[in-house]
Amino acid sequence: MGLSQEALNESLDALAKIEPRFAAALERVGYPEPRVSERGYVTLLRTIIGQQVSVHAARSIWTKLEAAVGDIADPAALAAASDEALRGAGLSRQKMSYARSLAEEIASGRLDLDNLAEADEAAIAQLVVIRGIGRWSAEIYLLFAEGRGDIWPAGDLAVQHEVGRLLGLPEKPSERRVRELAEAWRPHRGALAIFTWHHYKTPVL
Repeated sequence: MGLSQEALNESLDALAKIEPRFAAALERVGYPEPRVSERGYVTLLRTIIGQQVSVHAARSIWTKLEAAVGDIADPAALAAASDEALRGAGLSRQKMSYARSLAEEIASGRLDLDNLAEADEAAIAQLVVIRGIGRWSAEIYLLFAEGRGDIWPAGDLAVQHEVGRLLGLPEKPSERRVRELAEAWRPHRGALAIFTWHHYKTPVL
């Protein structure tokens, strides 16, 4: 599961001691709530189903998919489903490919989500083997489902925007710059990412 409230708060307190501007922002907007997803196949399948569609549409497709494949938590059930059944549930050809890629990686045992590599970069490399799971999706999974505290999704536009705003930079920093800046914030970067999403849309005081 993801970072607990206690772990989140402890990391943000540590970051506040490193960077006074983080301390000021934390004082202003408070601690974020944890972002937690279940570890495993179902969470990654939901990630694929939800790509580039509304929350309502994703929920509708998921309900139809459950009816079409039976045990939605069993990757073998999806792998065995016909293209016609998956199309009927609302999956595009591309998403069918992605969903089958995930199901086959899990069902074959090539990917064991209960035993991903301990090193974050190695775990990301294991996840991006799945078609439709890019670096950002892999990072979000590791942060929300596994609670890996130093995951840093620097490619996220909101993270970039808020790092710039928190530090008072004149413009949004690039992904590369955000990665460079964040070296000073190890091993608490996951908590900071969650804080940037929490801070997003708050007014500048």
